[in-house]
Amino acid sequence: MPFLGQDWRSPGQSWVKTADGWKRFLDEKSGNFVSDLSSYRNKEVYNKENIFNSLNYDLAAKKRKKDILNSKTKTQYFHQEKWIYVHKGSTKERHGYCTLGEAFNRLDFSTAILDSRRFNYVVRLLELIAKSQLTSLSGIAQKNFMNILEKVVLKVLEDQQNIRLIRELLQTLYTSLCTLVQRVGKSVLVGNINMWVYRMETILHWQQQLNNIQITRPAFKGLTFTDLPLCLQLNIMQRLSDGRDLVSLGQVAPDLHMLSEDRLLWKRLCQYHFSERQIRKRLILSDKGQLDWKKMYFKLVRCYPRKEQYGDTLQLCRHCHILSWKGTEHPCTANNPESCSISLSPQDFINLFKF
Repeated sequence: MPFLGQDWRSPGQSWVKTADGWKRFLDEKSGNFVSDLSSYRNKEVYNKENIFNSLNYDLAAKKRKKDILNSKTKTQYFHQEKWIYVHKGSTKERHGYCTLGEAFNRLDFSTAILDSRRFNYVVRLLELIAKSQLTSLSGIAQKNFMNILEKVVLKVLEDQQNIRLIRELLQTLYTSLCTLVQRVGKSVLVGNINMWVYRMETILHWQQQLNNIQITRPAFKGLTFTDLPLCLQLNIMQRLSDGRDLVSLGQVAPDLHMLSEDRLLWKRLCQYHFSERQIRKRLILSDKGQLDWKKMYFKLVRCYPRKEQYGDTLQLCRHCHILSWKGTEHPCTANNPESCSISLSPQDFINLFKF
């Protein structure tokens, strides 16, 4: 080792002849070593982070694939029973409560949508659940909800009927899910967020399919609706309970447009859905000084709920607390079971399980 003041040469260094020069030389060597060590550590950390991120990405991809596969599973966990007990408390014979999710799982809604008398009832029930009750369903009930909804959409795509009704249902569900998914960290939805994102993508796909429906006129050369006498046409139009159907029918032909503007037709529609008090609060006069019943109807619709009518409904026996479809026999001990049954609207069905 050279002593202080001795001349010696190091690669890349000038001659060091003094104590100050020797100190600077050691500082530079030490700094290079620390810099190399820091660079090596940073590179090692970077490599570990890349490996960690890669593993996370692979796990997330596998989990998303598994969630989508589970979501596609068509296995249904409800029993499709014709009637069920609705009990709100524990007794010696029965224990526990009957919830909305349990009733939705057990009652035969899957077959009910194939019945034209019950189709609108089930669709309205699905819409009410989508609006405010989706989070009260169990994980299995939520999955069954989506399975039944898929059957409804496939039926509409095949029959090309009730298209607007299902569009509104899908839009209501998508809007609710957009809000709920943002709060997924608060456990408002059961399941992984990937599963719900996939379901939202499925809803958008269904909406696109409904928008692409092209209704073709059947090759029928017999008697058509416009060939009927005007009195019969008007009588049929009076049986439509939705003003939007009247407007759509009036767009088919000029003659039907004239019939769809009939004041008496819209007056009866207003009087069917709304009370006299509600009508008096929303009076609208036309340019001729007469009541404009058509404008009044659409204004009333925005302010008050319309009367609901269904070909078939669920009913509750007040004697034995059994819930079933109308006309379905159940083991009732009453002398006159028909007098004990009350019809339930979709909203009444949901209110039945609010404890």
